[in-house]
Amino acid sequence: MNLRDIAFKNLLRRKAKALFVLAGLAIGVSTVVALISFVDAMTENINHKLEKYGANILIVPKTENLSLTYGGLSLGGVSFEMQEIREQDLTKIKSIKNAANVAGLGPMVFGVVNVDDHKVLLAGIDFKANWILKPWWKIDGTIPGEKGVVLGSETAAVLGLNQGSPVTIKGRQLIVSGVLKPTGSQDDQLIFMPLETAQTVLNKEGLVSMAEVAALCKDCPIEAMVKQISDVVPGAKVMAIQQVVKSRMEALAQFKKFSYGVSIVVVLVGSLVVLVTMMGSVRERTEEIGIFRAIGFRKSHVFGIVLLEAGFISAAAGIIGYIAGFAVTKGAIHFFSESGGASIHPNLELIGGSFVLAVLVGLMASVYPAYLASRMDPNQALNAI
Repeated sequence: MNLRDIAFKNLLRRKAKALFVLAGLAIGVSTVVALISFVDAMTENINHKLEKYGANILIVPKTENLSLTYGGLSLGGVSFEMQEIREQDLTKIKSIKNAANVAGLGPMVFGVVNVDDHKVLLAGIDFKANWILKPWWKIDGTIPGEKGVVLGSETAAVLGLNQGSPVTIKGRQLIVSGVLKPTGSQDDQLIFMPLETAQTVLNKEGLVSMAEVAALCKDCPIEAMVKQISDVVPGAKVMAIQQVVKSRMEALAQFKKFSYGVSIVVVLVGSLVVLVTMMGSVRERTEEIGIFRAIGFRKSHVFGIVLLEAGFISAAAGIIGYIAGFAVTKGAIHFFSESGGASIHPNLELIGGSFVLAVLVGLMASVYPAYLASRMDPNQALNAI
């Protein structure tokens, strides 16, 4: 009979203590697995949403602008040599190094028009790209054709127009195909029409006032993309809007750190459970250890038996802990995902990591009890019988 068989039979004889150690380690491992899996799944879900949630790069005409503000009061400003962007220049963005990171490009043209004695800002947009840039838009009606417009909610209220109402803009008879539901932004105060139609109405064929770019946000090099776009569109000023993206990423990073902190605490508690239980087991086996030493077992043999027992339990705890943690995350993640879009899949690295973690924690927590057992004097052990 070798040391492995002795260790295994000892576990079978003391099922209650073995199960207690197993439960302590398995709960610790499952908690770690659940936290890490949950954070990774939510990070992936939010990254996926950020990839198509609005523009994070703006392309505007270069100007020499002097802002006139004082004490928070805006008094206007003066712009020099402002030139609108040529629409054909925007096609060069497809040739930049990180073109694959561009989820959507929405050129826009603006102009002031008169509608029923009201001055209103007219915006020509690419409605197809706009659904990527502004997925929160909801329209009561349909997307306009060549002779249609969409009104912002405030514009519709001020002008007294609804879906199907006729509207005259610069002598053109157009139909309100839809009304944009309130967004809480300047979009509520605009009139929208297809880009080409607006360019014709405003006499700005081939020109755009600005363009919005939605860049894929998961590990996307925003700063590099800004420089690349600036190089291919030299007549424009390219700016990155990173506040929202950075704040969300920072929140995720903080939550990830918090989960790691909780995981460390849980692992420490699990290791204490193993330590206390193994210490108690060693004290209960004083007679057995004395007999082992009396019949010729060396200190290293006794040390190895205790560690083998801990290793068997830890390995089982690693497997059970991962399965339990994965199942808990799988069932709970839908309650924390706004749209239920978050998903979780088996992770080979996490499987291996949970197994190694359980074994390491179990063995490290058992080193001191194993040392005490190996140092036990056989004479004292036998006299204690």
